[in-house]
Amino acid sequence: MTTVLKMVGITKRFPKVVANENVTIELNKGEILALLGENGAGKSTLMNCLYGLYHPDEGEIFINGEPVKINCSEDAIKHGIGMVHQHFMLVPELTVTENVILGLKSHREPFLDLKAAEKVVQELSDRYRFNVNPRAKVKDLPVGIQQRVEILKTLYRKADILILDEATAVLTPQEVEELFQIIRRLTEEGKSILIITHKLDEVMALADRVTVLRDGKVAGTVAKKDTNPKDLARMMVGREVFLNFERKPCTPGEVLMKVEHLEVKDKQGVRAVKDISFELRAGEVLGIAGVDGNGQIELSEAITGLMPYSGGKIYINGQEQHHINPRKLLEAGVSHIPQDRHRTGLVLEFTISENLILQEFYTSTYSKNGVLKQDVIRSHGEKMIKDYQIKATDPSVTARTLSGGNQQKIILARELNRKPKILIAVQPTRGLDIGATEFVRRQLIEQRDNGSAVLLISTELEEILSIADRIAVIHEGEFMGIIPNENVDIEEIGLMMAGRKKAS
Repeated sequence: MTTVLKMVGITKRFPKVVANENVTIELNKGEILALLGENGAGKSTLMNCLYGLYHPDEGEIFINGEPVKINCSEDAIKHGIGMVHQHFMLVPELTVTENVILGLKSHREPFLDLKAAEKVVQELSDRYRFNVNPRAKVKDLPVGIQQRVEILKTLYRKADILILDEATAVLTPQEVEELFQIIRRLTEEGKSILIITHKLDEVMALADRVTVLRDGKVAGTVAKKDTNPKDLARMMVGREVFLNFERKPCTPGEVLMKVEHLEVKDKQGVRAVKDISFELRAGEVLGIAGVDGNGQIELSEAITGLMPYSGGKIYINGQEQHHINPRKLLEAGVSHIPQDRHRTGLVLEFTISENLILQEFYTSTYSKNGVLKQDVIRSHGEKMIKDYQIKATDPSVTARTLSGGNQQKIILARELNRKPKILIAVQPTRGLDIGATEFVRRQLIEQRDNGSAVLLISTELEEILSIADRIAVIHEGEFMGIIPNENVDIEEIGLMMAGRKKAS
């Protein structure tokens, strides 16, 4: 096979962190190479070095056997490299064509030749069966089509090597399969694909070969046909990992939370949650599945007192909550793992120990006569660092200095250690490595088995399927249906995520 890309001995250092250390990878023509690793393993840093967003401190890059210097993304594009970022770089008010040509010089300077550009975009769309209208405004397109526009941008610039960063993060199962078909067609045309991912099922479904990064180094490169998810997980983490658990049958108890006809408006005054009703019982996990941005955050913040709701009723432990107060909820045994750890989960300038007692600093456990018990607080911090595998040398370091995954672990330690009656967990494993993800999921199941009511809101369908007892699917602020997690039809859930209500 012809090698189109070789990165040799790439090292990239940041203050106090070596993100990539002596990394070497190869990509062949017409191949799909998955770059697999935990969050913080160095995948995105390596690809940012390839795309010119970072400059490696050591190492060389070869394109088609020739050494190249890539100092910026423009250099990368000139060498036939295109990148589709996890968070799309599109201007919603512009058309597909206008987004595709944005930043490029027109051959009719200073005038645009939109008709000629539209023709090329249409030809590319037809060639790869993208089904994209060049004149459509991006703001009117579904997320899956917006991603195709991002791919069109790279193809319009004549990219032969495509980097896809966490490409399925915002897609429904049907959109994921359509994307996979597009990627396969691209490789049939001779394109070479690098996929950054942490999802083992994606690797097994799509990749030809897999390079695993661990702690910034190459842990190994294997052909997909010679490996399996268990071996890949072991390479990622360095030990055996179990993400699918044997769960005891659910034995739901009393209703601890009841939501009736809830209505919530977002900050722009638009209805984000529309007539949602559900019950949450002791000893069960209710999972809310859906593509990100469909009202999940507004729902979670309304029931935890972080934003007002405009209609409906919320009951906690049988009592209607007329004015939800976060502290009263805490004292009623409600814990909350928020999605935005920086805005609502942590005080970044506080130490680990201080963040761990944010909700209980005023209690007799941690203070006396208004003075904090520093020895008790430090001892508690040391215990939580050990129990929750927080990578920090000392509980007195500030939360800001930690990685996103370790910041998330502080929140988990604080919320789960309270042994709540009701746990509302929003994206609880976002930013965590596969080993920590396994740990968190076990903790959620343990909470359920101990009689807690767990509301899990996650855009990771695999996570919902692995631990939820019932699944509610949300689309544009409405529940499309609530179904038991027994012999679930993934296609049906995908259609519900796309807006089709379950038949009564």
